[in-house]
Amino acid sequence: ATAVHAALAAARADVAFVEGAGGWLCPVNETETLADLAVALGAGVVLVVGLRLGCLNHALLTAAAIRAAGLPLAGWVANRIDPAMLLADENIATLAARLPAPCLGTVPFLGATPTPADVAARLAAGSLWAAP
Repeated sequence: ATAVHAALAAARADVAFVEGAGGWLCPVNETETLADLAVALGAGVVLVVGLRLGCLNHALLTAAAIRAAGLPLAGWVANRIDPAMLLADENIATLAARLPAPCLGTVPFLGATPTPADVAARLAAGSLWAAP
């Protein structure tokens, strides 16, 4: 976590995105998780919700863990990883009503090899740093 923090400070960027693939409590070494990295950075968190059975529970538990760590949930993204998911729109509506952050976009199922541009075109990440 310290090396990443130093690299971000050296870059002197106005905005930096640090991807944490695997989930909030995914181990990154013998003693630390991605949550520890986010806390060390003091970073706001964007939660990506893979839309499938169990996603409501997963998203709400993760949002609670983010708040418990003292970090803001800056936003969330609905990711349609299961193109055949029943009631996907209803699940998105439930998340919108219960998560204390804005939905930054819905990414449709884009196949096995989506490009970053394919995904970025569906997001409103600019609203993360827009003036209130």
